Amino acid sequence: MSHSTKMLTAEDAGYDTAARLLQDGGLVAFPTETVYGLGGDARNDRAVARIFEAKGRPRFNPLIVHVPDVETARRYVAWPDAANRLASAFWPGPLTLVLPLKPDTGLSPLVTADLPTLAIRVPAHPVARQLLKRFDGPVAAPSANPSGRISPTEAAHVAAGLSGRIEAILDGGPCEVGVESTILGLTDGPTLLRPGGLPREVLEQALRQPLATHGQGDPLTAPGQMTSHYAPGAPMRLSVTDPAPGERLLGFGPIECTLNLSYAGDLTEAAANLFHHLHALDAQGDSPIAVSPIPQTGLGLAINDRLNRAAAPRD
Repeated sequence: MSHSTKMLTAEDAGYDTAARLLQDGGLVAFPTETVYGLGGDARNDRAVARIFEAKGRPRFNPLIVHVPDVETARRYVAWPDAANRLASAFWPGPLTLVLPLKPDTGLSPLVTADLPTLAIRVPAHPVARQLLKRFDGPVAAPSANPSGRISPTEAAHVAAGLSGRIEAILDGGPCEVGVESTILGLTDGPTLLRPGGLPREVLEQALRQPLATHGQGDPLTAPGQMTSHYAPGAPMRLSVTDPAPGERLLGFGPIECTLNLSYAGDLTEAAANLFHHLHALDAQGDSPIAVSPIPQTGLGLAINDRLNRAAAPRD
């Protein structure tokens, strides 16, 4: 089904239009501090089904629900002490918690892909927060891009991938963090289900214990665990110190390259630039991309996770 996609600005009229579209079962892309999300009413089966349809996303891949505050989150999920500790430290912010779903929440079963858990977060971006307040309901929102492609960190990226498939894009400028939220499972011991915008070390410090890690062969229990994901059109090679002739180098640190994630070797800057630079390389053509080594610490964990999925063999 084709829709004419409106570009809305982050002001009163834009928020009102976006909230009304969500209430009517429409899909609205909006900025969070991590990446742009593709929002639909999490209680509306048809709206949620349309998120999967617009993205071409497999139905077994669950969605994150965005809510305005902790109080709202507690309506939908069981709330252990660890959730309390993490929410007071990191919400609003780039952390998604996976917790047991309460019965009779009214959420569409498509949101959880029929799992007994829900991925939920309180975003920090002022535009996302204002929209959630106006809409006054849970918003299911994966990244606003065709499934498996590069995540969007600007309204223009969303328009390039989803224009004509969704009702509106609420433009709130570029996203600050630039990689998706960290997903932490709290159903058994705390488990890192997907590295993201909040470094593992910071979470371990807050919980005063090490996190278990979701293995590649483990079943899908949260969004963002598909092996091939975030992929540009061109083939990619990682941890390259000596690019082959014809390869474009996505650099890190003070080196000569096509585009540099951070000349200063700053992982926060590199995370913010990652998807933006991959979009730019994608737009330049399909000659192969080589990527400099990225340290496997702090936000480097999330950057390497996205790069590994982007470089994974395509199905």
